[in-house]
Amino acid sequence: MTERRMIHIVDDEEAIRRSVGFMLKTSGFTVASYASGVAFLREVRHAEPGCILLDVRMPEMDGLEVQQALLERGVAMPVIILTGHGDISIAVRAMKAGAVEFIEKPFEKAVLLDAIAAAFERLDDSDKRATRAADAAVMISALTGREQDVLKGLAEGLPNKTIAYDLGISPRTVEVHRANLMTKLGVRSLSDALRIAFAANLGGDRS
Repeated sequence: MTERRMIHIVDDEEAIRRSVGFMLKTSGFTVASYASGVAFLREVRHAEPGCILLDVRMPEMDGLEVQQALLERGVAMPVIILTGHGDISIAVRAMKAGAVEFIEKPFEKAVLLDAIAAAFERLDDSDKRATRAADAAVMISALTGREQDVLKGLAEGLPNKTIAYDLGISPRTVEVHRANLMTKLGVRSLSDALRIAFAANLGGDRS
């Protein structure tokens, strides 16, 4: 691949910027680093198009605020959210706002490279969303009604206990349905299941 692939790392931790930057450079990417979301937004108008690795917990502006500012400015670069806190509600908000993936720190190199590959795939062929939505709807139609209910709850950012209460079942039963639906959807991570749910417009505002 002769085409340059630019990665913008936005993280207030210098150790993360250095280690991830080194990992990506040795994998053949071009890297630019920013110590804050404010610094990145200051430069983004002139930044080379690419993928953005965006930390959630940063001073001045957190990752979700930076992501929103990028949307308002019409910046179409794909975003991967980095979080050290495993906060499902933050992950759901980020993905609803268009993030390609969320990754919990510390992460393995293969996980990051897979997410970056998906980000560039989105950048390369952004007009395949209608096809993805149709495919997602077919996949979800194969789930039982209860499994769809559980997936909808997850897509709304609800914890297992709340989903269980809303559906009148036990948290353990929710876990079973969650495992079954992920198997049927052919996914191993919650973010992959959420991506399918959002593509099919599941988990929007409650009517």
